[in-house]
Formats: sequence, structure tokens, C-alpha cells
Amino acid sequence: MTSQRRETALNDRGVSRRDVLATGAAGVVALLTSGLARGATPTCPLDNAKNPLLGANRSPGAFVYTEVQNSVPFSEIPWEKRNPVIAANDGFISKTWLSGLGNDSVGGFYSFDSVEHALKYVNGFFPEAQRRFGNAHTSRVFDASISRQASTDLHSAHYGVKPETKPGAFVYTEVQFSMPFSEFAWKERNRALKQTPGLLGKTWLSGLYTQTLGGFDVFDTVENARRFAIESFPKTAKKLNAAFMTRVFAAATTEAASRAMHSPFYPEA
Repeated sequence: MTSQRRETALNDRGVSRRDVLATGAAGVVALLTSGLARGATPTCPLDNAKNPLLGANRSPGAFVYTEVQNSVPFSEIPWEKRNPVIAANDGFISKTWLSGLGNDSVGGFYSFDSVEHALKYVNGFFPEAQRRFGNAHTSRVFDASISRQASTDLHSAHYGVKPETKPGAFVYTEVQFSMPFSEFAWKERNRALKQTPGLLGKTWLSGLYTQTLGGFDVFDTVENARRFAIESFPKTAKKLNAAFMTRVFAAATTEAASRAMHSPFYPEA
């Protein structure tokens, strides 16, 4: 059997090696017990009619960013099986799946109802899933209440602003610079950002415990997102004399998976 066939082969319980890659042992157990690994159709918790506590109508208390150190084309990720397992975590509201532009890393941008539930996810479910398969990963937690006003001013879909245009790309940014968000001149920065070509919306991020400044930005095209991440944002970080990170993700690649997890960035079908 070739390595590719070994990668996708199913065992006698109906779980592939890729299943383990994305969810780890804890997720696989949930898949087996729910019957999803045998092809059953998921119902709750992703059905809002049966679970009114789930979905974008809930105000976020925290955001989580994750990225796994792997390279898997998103077309090979069985997200239909992953979504119910992830959504079953306490306090889960939404997830926007992320596939790294140029490196096929797998990640996500989540909203939770509280910081406590976000911490439970990044300290429990997520690292356990990655440990089981040997993947290093990155996770970040942000207090959503701190940056609500600044994000709303930049049309953040996480705070009830209904998108009119499909996103073409997402950009994640974080500056290695500590400043309480209450002291940050976000109104001035927002005025400049509103002139950014192709920017559809921004969710401001303030690192829990670290007070790092960052954002999750939505662009109309990959080209405009790349221009911002590669040309514009580094100039901003330079003014702070600080190191920084940027990540670019093509939104079309993960649209179906993200819609199924109540990502707020897509117009209603």
C-alpha cells in the first residue's frame, strides 16, 4: 500500500488517519460514539433549531486563534465529521476555518461565550487532539469585550454587522507589543484602516494576559489581503519598533466548512 493510500485508508471502525490528524483520539472517540464515522448524518449540536444556544446571535465573550504546524490541503480535511465534535465544546459559538495561503496549514478563528470556555478549549480539547498525533500548534485567546466598540466601528461581523459581500481572504495580525486596549488610540487607527483597499471588516484583538495588539481582518480579494500583510502592516509595526506576525488565508477554500460552523463572515445564502 502506498503512503498516500495509507494516509486515507479506513480501519474497521471507519476512522481514517486523517480523522486522527484533525481531531486526535478524543475527537475520534466522539466520532465513533456518535456514529458519524459510519456515515450518519449529524444533527445537534450544529442544528440551531434544536440548539438555540449555538450560533452568531450570541455575543462573543472571547476569541480564539489556532494554527497547526502541518501541511494538508483543505480539500482533504473531513470537516463534515470534525464540525460536530468541535461545536460540542462548552461555550462554542462559531468557527471560521483557515487554510494557510502557500503552506496549507490548518487552523481556525473561533468565538466563545466566555474567556473561561475559550481557555478550556485551548488548554484541553485542542492540545490533546494535536498531542495524540504529534502536531505542534499555536493558540491565542482574546477578551472580546475589551475591543467591542473598536471592532464594531470597523464593521466586525462578530458584533452583528451583516456582511454584504463574500470575503476573499482573511488576515491575522499580532504585534509583539503590550498595551492595554483602553489606552490604544483605536479611533485614529480606524480612520486610517478605513482607507485600506479591499478591507471589508476588522475584529480587533487584545491578547489575554499579554495585552498584545492584533486583529482578524476580512478582505475582498487575496491580492488586497497580501498587499496589506506584506506591504502595509509591516510599516505600522515598524513605528512601534516591534516584531510582528501576519498570516493570510484564502476564504473561498473554507467557505462551506465555515458556513456550517456559523462563521459570521458570509452573507446569508
